[in-house]
Amino acid sequence: MILDENTAHKTAELLLQINAIKLNPQEPFTWASGIKSPIYCDNRIILSYPSIRNYIVSEMAKPIETLFGKPDAIAGVATGAIGIGAIISDYLGLPFVYVRPEPKKHGRQNQIEGKLNPHANVVVIEDLISTGKSSMNAIKALKTEGKANIKGMMAIFTYGFEESEALFKNEYLDVYTLGNYEILLEKAYKTNYLNKTELELLKTWRKDPANWNY
Repeated sequence: MILDENTAHKTAELLLQINAIKLNPQEPFTWASGIKSPIYCDNRIILSYPSIRNYIVSEMAKPIETLFGKPDAIAGVATGAIGIGAIISDYLGLPFVYVRPEPKKHGRQNQIEGKLNPHANVVVIEDLISTGKSSMNAIKALKTEGKANIKGMMAIFTYGFEESEALFKNEYLDVYTLGNYEILLEKAYKTNYLNKTELELLKTWRKDPANWNY
């Protein structure tokens, strides 16, 4: 669920402006999963633009207590949400941890990095939601290794795939995002990042990314 439609339009504008989101329907990107995608999102670029970074952090941090109650800690999902999550925790004056995709193979073999007290109320920060699997993997680690109470999740952007929405629904997880795919396409078309044919192509991809023909 987007937090606010005006914020979603502004977020789309900013991500397009700094090329955090790249649209290339003619030469699709290949995700790690093997899916061919006409869109690539790298929200880590936000960290290099102070005014945009401050906007994103502020818009994510301000509603957290209202939405989830006051958390005891913020957890970022590695690697994309480590930076933005740490800044949000600083904004709120809260402890921060981050969650690796899997435990380290050496040392203490941690999957959660940082000090997390048992039964802490935690809000999870994501930079991007695609299938939702990496988010749920992090939440599972926080619940099992960290013995945390997950209050909800905030993300910068979501593709809004049915797969991710079903995962979150099954876990009764409240998820809020600044931006989403539909509003991004609307903004990209209105600002001439996309023509009408490309717009329709991107809409088709969104319906069935695994079997999309370009």
